[in-house]
Amino acid sequence: MKKISIVVPCFNEEENVVPMANAIREIFKNNLSSYKYEIIFIDNDSKDGTRELIRELCRNDKDIKGIFNAKNFGQFNSPYYGMLQSTGDATVLMAADFQDPVEMIPKYVQAWEDGYKIAIGIKKTSQENKIMYHLRSLYYRMIKKLSEVEQIEHFTGFGLYDKAFINVMRELDDPVPFLRGIVAELGFRRKEIPYDQPQRRAGKTSNNLYKLYDAAMLSFTAYTKVGLRLATFAGIILSGLSMIIAVMYLIMKLLYWDRFPAGMAPILIGMLFLGSIQIFFIGLVGEYIMTINQRVMKRPLVVEEERINFEE
Repeated sequence: MKKISIVVPCFNEEENVVPMANAIREIFKNNLSSYKYEIIFIDNDSKDGTRELIRELCRNDKDIKGIFNAKNFGQFNSPYYGMLQSTGDATVLMAADFQDPVEMIPKYVQAWEDGYKIAIGIKKTSQENKIMYHLRSLYYRMIKKLSEVEQIEHFTGFGLYDKAFINVMRELDDPVPFLRGIVAELGFRRKEIPYDQPQRRAGKTSNNLYKLYDAAMLSFTAYTKVGLRLATFAGIILSGLSMIIAVMYLIMKLLYWDRFPAGMAPILIGMLFLGSIQIFFIGLVGEYIMTINQRVMKRPLVVEEERINFEE
């Protein structure tokens, strides 16, 4: 009998973990009864009652497993690490807040049985905050144009991954993993299944503008050289432009010595403009250096505080 692993990352999800576990079990009971399953809740240092509820679920059902991180290791490392701990023939990654519909699991499994190594959900519509949705859409369009690797639009990581893909993830040993980019980069045969993303069922989302920026910078620095090339081209163009303006300024001053005052305004404006350009590109280069630094340090993806029901 084939086994499906369901990995559910959690952060302050006390209102959702029990309903999510029940919903997943119901799906396997009614739609996927011929498959074994395990549910892995990986908690990213929740401050509410999430951990106690996961402990209770694990006590009552040995097919439910828990991993408690020693601290919050971020929105990318924790889900990725949870996937590496799965033991199934295929692994489904989904959020705990019901924005990733459990009804998609049978569709993913069917695609997997049809021969696809990866089946992923593509958001067709979303009931999340409209500003955030439009910002995400803008980000997807931008990174798709700039990236050297074909990026997948409106893909959050929600999907099913064959054991062969999980094994490759283990071999990558990437301390700064970006799952969405890895899926696009490795080229496993995949099926994209559209879905409508519902509202969060309960609790408060931890997603915000900063986390969107963090995701954008990680994908930008990992999959495109445009930022560094842009800095080089901007330096060349601005240097040439500055020389032309300086020569024109000198000629005008020589021709109209008394009627062409040098003035401070153009100098100050030029300095402010060039200064802002320099600060922008220093920040961009800093993002690349920070990503390189994280990769070189080779710190663990996650440090576990506790794990439950992994005895086998």
